[in-house]
Amino acid sequence: MANKSPAKRKPFYEQNDRFLPIDPPNYLGTVARSVWTKIIPYLKATEKVERIDTFLVETYCTNYEIYKKAYEDVKENGIQTEIKKVIQAQGSGEILGEQSMGFRKNPAVATMKDATETLNKIGIQLGLTPKGRSELAEIAGSQADNSSMKDKMAAFFK
Repeated sequence: MANKSPAKRKPFYEQNDRFLPIDPPNYLGTVARSVWTKIIPYLKATEKVERIDTFLVETYCTNYEIYKKAYEDVKENGIQTEIKKVIQAQGSGEILGEQSMGFRKNPAVATMKDATETLNKIGIQLGLTPKGRSELAEIAGSQADNSSMKDKMAAFFK
């Protein structure tokens, strides 16, 4: 039996022609997987995001899922809940009523805020926001200007 060496596997960043795969990783949640399949075609078309950026895309998708779950909790339980103190009779322990002690913010509101901040930061990096697309266009324009300027300078000194 001949000793066959396994085919040399490409480094991670070179796999899939350096692009992120259309199919989301299996370990992502249902919502995150759905977001992945929606944004990957766009990211591939921009040719700005490569396979090495997988972590950013996964983080974006999972934070969207976190945001959605927190939002569902807020819809179900409200933004805040009233804190009530039971008033009892001293001797008998009979419940006489309740007293309002104020309100407590639903922790899901803070979770939504954190997820939104993360989505905005990563969305800018990936070009998924108007600001991000504008910044990427500026970078592309300045790179084109630099190369055309180099060509002009080379022609000038010939």
